[in-house]
Amino acid sequence: MSLSILDTAGLCDITTTGRVTGRAHTIEIWFCHHEGIIYLLSGGGDRSDWVRNIRATPEVIVEIGDLDLKGRARTVSNGDEAALARRLVYEKYRPRYAGSLTGWGDTSLPIAIDLDV
Repeated sequence: MSLSILDTAGLCDITTTGRVTGRAHTIEIWFCHHEGIIYLLSGGGDRSDWVRNIRATPEVIVEIGDLDLKGRARTVSNGDEAALARRLVYEKYRPRYAGSLTGWGDTSLPIAIDLDV
């Protein structure tokens, strides 16, 4: 399987399981792929519904282009990995975005999805 789309795609869809309803919930979000891990930044921090959903049920589906990948999501608590996640996502989208991403990149909650590849 060619995973090059993981490095070139602009957006991905993350499907979580609703912590209350048990139903699938999908969001479209910026991401970065690095060594088998998908990194995301939650601008709403741990208040975002999708983050609360992954804390209750960490198994997620990641859709990027024609790829449907399964993985296990987690909040990044290690300082070095959090800095890496912020830097990778920020650097990927800074050239594509007309506004400033500095505050978002510095304060967002890093989330990692360890892919079952």
